[in-house]
Amino acid sequence: MFTVVSSDGTPIACERHGETGPPLVLVGGTLMTRARHAPLASLLSRDFTVYNYDRRGRGESGDHPHYDVQREIDDLDAVIGRAGGSALVFGMSSGAVLALEAVARGSAVSALALYEPPFVVDGTRPRLPSGYVDRITALVGRGDTTGALTCFLTEGLAMPPAAVDDMRHTPVWAAWEASARTLVYDGLLMADFMSGRPLPTGRWAEVAIPVLVGHGDAGETYMANAAKALALRGDRYTLHTLAGQNHNVDPHALAPVLTAFFRGGEAVALGPA
Repeated sequence: MFTVVSSDGTPIACERHGETGPPLVLVGGTLMTRARHAPLASLLSRDFTVYNYDRRGRGESGDHPHYDVQREIDDLDAVIGRAGGSALVFGMSSGAVLALEAVARGSAVSALALYEPPFVVDGTRPRLPSGYVDRITALVGRGDTTGALTCFLTEGLAMPPAAVDDMRHTPVWAAWEASARTLVYDGLLMADFMSGRPLPTGRWAEVAIPVLVGHGDAGETYMANAAKALALRGDRYTLHTLAGQNHNVDPHALAPVLTAFFRGGEAVALGPA
């Protein structure tokens, strides 16, 4: 493990897996710490030098009183700088959107793989309710982590309240509460893309590097539709469906797909879309 310092002075905790192969940075999703990606990092370290980091406000990384998406892009850039100045990047869930936005803003990424960016592009699930980010911000500001998590799960993920009540009694709840303030960050990152309307015309179409967009065929329909919509952004995008997978993707199923893509494999080598 080591620490890099972002442009605003925030320390970002990172660990390296492997010492050979091109650098590959993993970007986690909402509430994730680098522990979630550790099994995937271990599998990928056979072919890559993997950099697995805690996004700001999560795990062992620091934070800043004022959030902006660009600050998180600067964090990723700091990790890429430590990796040698350019890297392959994989983004999971909201981390996929962060990584995609980083590429669009000029981050030094040579190829990008994304798994289930949680866009809501149609009516297959409720859109993000109006005022969601304000409600999350107010709850976090009052220190009500339970309320913030409940709001995220019921409004952000459209989970039934009864299912959320059950989750409060699981070990993962305490870990989520530790990162609850970052729900505001992902809310600001995602709010414009969970409206139930198609993705903004031309958004990310200018991305000039290869982009793999993955989703599972056993997951939610809105996730599959989001991946398909993004894959239509241009010729640089390739859609890939992982059989039997949902949002909680098995790293043993994901790692071979990422390896084939990042090593320059053609779409046919990745299996059917």
